[in-house]
Amino acid sequence: MSQERTAAGTVGWIRSFTRYQWLVFLACWLGWMLDGANFSLFTFVLKPSVTELMGGTASVAVIGRVGGILAMLGLLGWAIGGFIFGTIADYVGRVRTLAISIAMYSVFTALQGFSHAIWQLGLFRFLGGLGTGAELVVGIPLVAEAFAENSRARVQGLMMTGAAFGTLLAAQDYHLLAPYGWRAVFFSGIIPALVLLLIRRGMVEPEHFAAVRARRRALAAARQHSEEDREFMRFSWRQLFTAQNRYNTMVGLLYATGTLLAIWTSLIWLPTIQGILLHKEGLTGGAAVANITLAMEFFGIGGIAGYAAFGFLADALGRRPTIILYSLGTLLAGWGLYFGASTWAPYIYVLPFFGFCVFGVFSGHAVYLPELFPTQMRATGVAFCNGCGRCITSFGPLVAGLLVAPFGGNFARAAGVMTSFALLSILGVALGRETRHDSLPR
Repeated sequence: MSQERTAAGTVGWIRSFTRYQWLVFLACWLGWMLDGANFSLFTFVLKPSVTELMGGTASVAVIGRVGGILAMLGLLGWAIGGFIFGTIADYVGRVRTLAISIAMYSVFTALQGFSHAIWQLGLFRFLGGLGTGAELVVGIPLVAEAFAENSRARVQGLMMTGAAFGTLLAAQDYHLLAPYGWRAVFFSGIIPALVLLLIRRGMVEPEHFAAVRARRRALAAARQHSEEDREFMRFSWRQLFTAQNRYNTMVGLLYATGTLLAIWTSLIWLPTIQGILLHKEGLTGGAAVANITLAMEFFGIGGIAGYAAFGFLADALGRRPTIILYSLGTLLAGWGLYFGASTWAPYIYVLPFFGFCVFGVFSGHAVYLPELFPTQMRATGVAFCNGCGRCITSFGPLVAGLLVAPFGGNFARAAGVMTSFALLSILGVALGRETRHDSLPR
């Protein structure tokens, strides 16, 4: 504990990092950045891809319904991938599981460009989502354990900026490749596979997990076990609901579900919402693409600042107050845009602040959730909270899409309703415990 405070309180806290820690950080940051970019590519080409695959004459209502289903499939894949690979990471190891996840989302994102039917696009989105969900829930405990005594909140917040950089990268992909069609945008998804070369060089399991693996081997060879040993060896999913962990599991689930519902409807529909507003103002084609790209870049830049600031604020104010502040900012910006703006002009000004809050609160997934669970089931705990949240959230874009018709074709109002679920995050952390001064559980 004293070592962590000392590292966090000195000007040169970054200099205390070892070569191994830098390698872990870089691999997870790059993986998360490219993961976010690949998953975001769909939001930019949702309308043209669905329109073409539906025969070229899809109405707004059809795009809303089919686009919502496709978004749901991607998020379901994310959730199920987290469940499966989070558990695997607690038994096989963080590093190997991370490499598998990156390979999966790279290949299946690129394969979306070969789709010639809606069901094929949906299948590849689901399979790519398996790898996307795995990367996050494996990378979070890996970084938390590698930096257990080195300003982990700050490092986790900086690691999470990768997703916002991924949004910027996706925007640039769209800007550069959109003239060649929506398929070319998806083909660029194979690029993250190059990160595997970095992961395979010099990365070993962090000390926390290595100690758990050694203890498991020793207990497997022993003839007698204490009650503590039997609890330690219990299957990780059963440990989620023991007296020691079930309350933390509930808190993490409420928090994760609220943040996920608040962001994914916006992330899926924001380009479409802006496109409709610009069309009403007489801007279409290349001019609309340029404006949407710029606004989404500002959205991503705000997210980068929000992710990075979270760890510093969490160290200064506490984990729970920081999450509540970010959630309140999400509500303020989201309601202001979706219920208050009737033209595109406010988006360019509000999206940076919206991105700061609605993206930045996800640093709490990396900072707060790992601090709720012990090492032997940490990845499972993060995966369960994040994955169950995504299972619920997977219906969010679909519900928003279905709400478009009752709202008279207004995507913005539907997105505003879903943004309101940030209130659930506030409830979750209000019920939880503060972990700012706690050591990472072993």
